[in-house]
Amino acid sequence: MAMRKEVLLAAMMLALVVAAPGGARAACEMGQLTVCMPAITTGAKPSGACCANLRAQQACFCEYAKDPSLGAYIRSPHASETLVSCGLAVPHC
Repeated sequence: MAMRKEVLLAAMMLALVVAAPGGARAACEMGQLTVCMPAITTGAKPSGACCANLRAQQACFCEYAKDPSLGAYIRSPHASETLVSCGLAVPHC
């Protein structure tokens, strides 16, 4: 079941990257967060690469949380735990 969630999340992230409009901010690249999938979906400890990418994407968290296809993942308890583990504040959107 967890593997199915990871595959679904990866597919959604890829679709967002491919379908992003040309006017979208270059800094918001959801695909950079695929390295965080184990932490966000299972609560595993985030890797250094995950934390670095989260820092780079921090300004985009509220935008991602408002996306109907991603919001449940972004607002999940594991996502909040991942942010805290990386030393980042949990946004209040």
